[in-house]
Amino acid sequence: MTALNSPDLAIDLRGVAKTYKGRVHALRGIDLTVQAGEVFGLLGPNGAGKSTLVKILMKVIRPSKCQGAMLGKPVGHSPTLARVGYLPEHHRFPPYLTGRQVVDHYGRLLNVPPKRRRQRTDELLDFVHMREWADQKVGKYSKGMRQRVGLAQSLVADPDLVLLDEPTDGVDPLGRREIRDMLKTLKDRGKTVFLNSHLLSELEMVCDRVAILVKGQVATQGTIDELTADQRRFEIRLADAEEHAAREALASRLASADGALGALPSGDAVLWDTDRLIVGTTDPRAVQPLIDALRDARLTIASVSPHKPSLEDLFMQAVGGDGQGHVHDNPGADRPGKPRKAARS
Repeated sequence: MTALNSPDLAIDLRGVAKTYKGRVHALRGIDLTVQAGEVFGLLGPNGAGKSTLVKILMKVIRPSKCQGAMLGKPVGHSPTLARVGYLPEHHRFPPYLTGRQVVDHYGRLLNVPPKRRRQRTDELLDFVHMREWADQKVGKYSKGMRQRVGLAQSLVADPDLVLLDEPTDGVDPLGRREIRDMLKTLKDRGKTVFLNSHLLSELEMVCDRVAILVKGQVATQGTIDELTADQRRFEIRLADAEEHAAREALASRLASADGALGALPSGDAVLWDTDRLIVGTTDPRAVQPLIDALRDARLTIASVSPHKPSLEDLFMQAVGGDGQGHVHDNPGADRPGKPRKAARS
């Protein structure tokens, strides 16, 4: 496996593929970059290949093809794994050990010196809010408590990169908020966090960038703002079905008002939708002339609101309404939402 020359990237992958028994294509050529010091979210439907990719990074399974680097070394470079913390999705700790013993045990496996190991164990149990239950046996823990101890063990060697597979699985809302705060703290300390999760709202609140995996391929990746740039808009909703009156009121404001699609002088499109106008701009100044015209015509404006697609919206677009999924060569192409900018005459 060949490393790529990318000093500013914690993970830089090209063409990662995994085929089981020559027939099942779990990964079909993954191209993925994770910046050093960011929180990166990987999401996708069940069977998309998320956990397979993480296991390749951790050398748990062997890829069919792989070019890339993790922390500046080729993927699979064993000494580099000492700088990586890992929380698997279905981790299990011996039920007869206490939480403290679990963290200490993983510190031993990673050759953390005894004095430092004891110090780190106490620090991390505080960090994950488990100090009070540190000396209780894991067998008596709830799922959320086991997740917290799992997070603690992944950090015991003070890694530069942390791979977390479903870290908030089974955690209550308060616990999820606390884990989000922990991830932000890790970022503030210069750590890189790579996580898988099905809780899209959680990823949206904590991630700097995300990638959506569909059928073993990256459908799209980037910041939420980048991925939604062509879909953000303003919506002006009228109180009643006053489309005809609104058309007349806005005729002088639009470059063209004789069809379903009009345009502002700036070229930003205006789409009529029964009781609302969808304006293809994020500039609040651009919608002011429209609001003035509607008020002059004594039409009732129920609301004026900016609209930005959520991560869930992006996810559903990527996987498709039927759940089968599709991959965009151009992630911004043919998405519903913001009207396209009208061509100027």
